[in-house]
Amino acid sequence: MSGVDTEQSFKQLLKHIHSKHKKIDLLLVTGDLAEDPCEASYQRIFQALNKYPTRTACLPGNHDNFSLMQQFISGQQINCDKHLQFKHWQVINLNSKKTGSQGGYLAASELNFLTDTLKNNKPLNTLIAVHHHPVATHSRWMDTMMIENSAELLSLIKDYPQVKAITCGHIHQELQTIKKGKLIFGTPSSCFQFKPLSSEYAIDNNQTGAGYRVFSLDSEGQIETKVYRPNN
Repeated sequence: MSGVDTEQSFKQLLKHIHSKHKKIDLLLVTGDLAEDPCEASYQRIFQALNKYPTRTACLPGNHDNFSLMQQFISGQQINCDKHLQFKHWQVINLNSKKTGSQGGYLAASELNFLTDTLKNNKPLNTLIAVHHHPVATHSRWMDTMMIENSAELLSLIKDYPQVKAITCGHIHQELQTIKKGKLIFGTPSSCFQFKPLSSEYAIDNNQTGAGYRVFSLDSEGQIETKVYRPNN
């Protein structure tokens, strides 16, 4: 796609992640696993992930078929779990896919799940992961696809101080900002990148290589993060 062998790029990125970082508690794959979702796509993705003994959670993006994902990415270590709990942190994965649309939306069931999980785990620092972006990137074409009801999401989490950050996929570029007191992060794609601050669809020819973001989460709720681009 766009001149990139996306499967090969994904595999190379996984190799770099596991050679560069020796201790990985969780790998988050934040959506758009397949451009044209089918059984074989998700089987190959699962096989690529299953080469490594790393706990992995996969989220659906606008191009994905979540029911197929849940069927074929469903191992003990690699699956589509929505709630992951650690000693001092929890990760809550939300489904922002809107049927028939490239844009994002959080259904009432997703917001209720988020509320219940936060209420039931108040001592745990929280990272929320979702595919679509909840804040503007200032690329006009991209921002037509942000989470429609992101204001509802941000209003909800302001009442929960244990929520430290939201991380998203979809935007194929770096993002780091603060909205209503919460950190918001975006990460480069595992294939090609989109040109920042563009009015229409455009590939970033200066940052075409794959990238990923690493989070270091401490017991007090502090976050350190860095983006890695192996080929740049």
